[in-house]
Amino acid sequence: MASSDTAPRRLHSAVIFALLFAGLVALHIFLLRLPYFWDEAGYYVPAARDLLLTGSLIPHSTPSNAHPPLVMAYLALAWKVAGYAPLVTRLAMLLVAAFSLLGLFRLAQRVANTEVAVASTLCTALYPVFFMQSSLAQVDLTAAGLTFWALLAYVEERREAMALWFSLAVLAKETAILAPAALFGFECIRLAAKRRDRSAGVSPAVARASRPRSSEEGSNPSSSVRRTSLLLLPAIPLALWYAYHRARTAFIFGNPEFFRYNVQATMHPLRILLAFVMRLWQITGYMNLYPLTLTALFAMWLPPLRGRVANRDEQRPRIALDVQFAFLAVIATYVLAMAVIGGAVLARYMLPAVPLVIVICVSTLWRRVRIWRGAALLVLLAFVAAWFINPPYGFSLEDNLAYRDYIVLHQHAETFLEARYPMGRVLTAWPASGELSQPSLGYVTRPMRVLQIENFTIEELMSAEELPSGFDVALVFSTKYEPPHPMLENWRAWERIKTEYFGYHRDLPPAAAARLLGGKLIYTETRQGQWVGVIEMQPVQEARLSF
Repeated sequence: MASSDTAPRRLHSAVIFALLFAGLVALHIFLLRLPYFWDEAGYYVPAARDLLLTGSLIPHSTPSNAHPPLVMAYLALAWKVAGYAPLVTRLAMLLVAAFSLLGLFRLAQRVANTEVAVASTLCTALYPVFFMQSSLAQVDLTAAGLTFWALLAYVEERREAMALWFSLAVLAKETAILAPAALFGFECIRLAAKRRDRSAGVSPAVARASRPRSSEEGSNPSSSVRRTSLLLLPAIPLALWYAYHRARTAFIFGNPEFFRYNVQATMHPLRILLAFVMRLWQITGYMNLYPLTLTALFAMWLPPLRGRVANRDEQRPRIALDVQFAFLAVIATYVLAMAVIGGAVLARYMLPAVPLVIVICVSTLWRRVRIWRGAALLVLLAFVAAWFINPPYGFSLEDNLAYRDYIVLHQHAETFLEARYPMGRVLTAWPASGELSQPSLGYVTRPMRVLQIENFTIEELMSAEELPSGFDVALVFSTKYEPPHPMLENWRAWERIKTEYFGYHRDLPPAAAARLLGGKLIYTETRQGQWVGVIEMQPVQEARLSF
């Protein structure tokens, strides 16, 4: 019977995958040839290129961050087959995004129904953080997609397949181990509850009614323990990777600076509390997610709708409570863990959790709101609006189309620099230092000489005057988004907290930087709150191109 259902399902999945991929390509059409952005240029693309050119799983052109190599190996394979180019990279990542959405669709269809699955998949695809990550060469979306497939196997009681999917997820990104760890804890609680029921003399029928999972799970305790233990298997490939990394680099969790920034420097109670609040916002309200979560919350006060269920007039069913609790375990584990680790509180780290919130909320609307399709459409429109409209607070540029503004600004300024000062020494900060020195990133055609500082604060720019070799020109740019009228802008205590715990700083704008450096501002451009400027130092004639 299983075999008779498999072939049509696979064919149907292939059609859905093709539609998802075609839709993603159409929506990303103007983003496919963009050069690499931020962490793409800083780590993932150089690491994958090192693997392509040398066959080494440990990058040598950039310090190793100890991220598992699955995504880098996938990109290296794509470049080997189709050639090294941003277009190839973007299309390869869109294939991953389509596969991830297919996994989410099947998961939502399994725990709810096809209507909820379609709406949840569309909402996830258009949610700004997921949409922007869909074509970026980073690892979080891949880990999320593999987690969705693992959760599908989990709810279908295919535990060996679940262990395989989770193992692939942790080889995409190490933090994917959080999902099987959360489910392992959840299963342990359930097993303990069953033992308590048996010792208290609760009848099996009552126990099954209180925990509506599959009946065979409670009939064989040793089998349940074995299935639960399979959730620990993904730790094995992750441990093997770390052992290999330590053998090659002498470090387990990446280079010391990476470990300090993402783990050691985050262990302050106040920072953990603030990061926890930020993580809660990211799974409930960030980038216009709040219309969906608030609507679902208010819908809980409405009675369930009635309809035809199994040829009977019944209330529309909810997602099984134990499935919701399993999802909640994964969501809560990500919120708590990501509040403790991770130097930057990036929204993309929550990609395995946010779509689960979306599925639950959409299911709630379907169950309780008569015009739920209209509500879902408004949510989709809110998500698309968030692609273009920046929030009234600082945010990561990669969370909406602000990242495209950044890339375009740097393309224009660095093309200007390369044409006018091909032999000049350029003072700038990361990631522009990599963009100028590595033509493979897509910004310049030949490497330029770069002197790197940390950022464009007064202190860093003043320290540039002490550089022994000097510089001919400075490329300054906004290293973060600053809203025109930021929330809490007059609260100095909050600025001190951001500076101490989250690396906040104020970049000097181009005109002020030029005055401080004693140079002349000869090029400037702004886009949606971001800016870039080129400052010429005197004398600089020998660095110019003679015409």
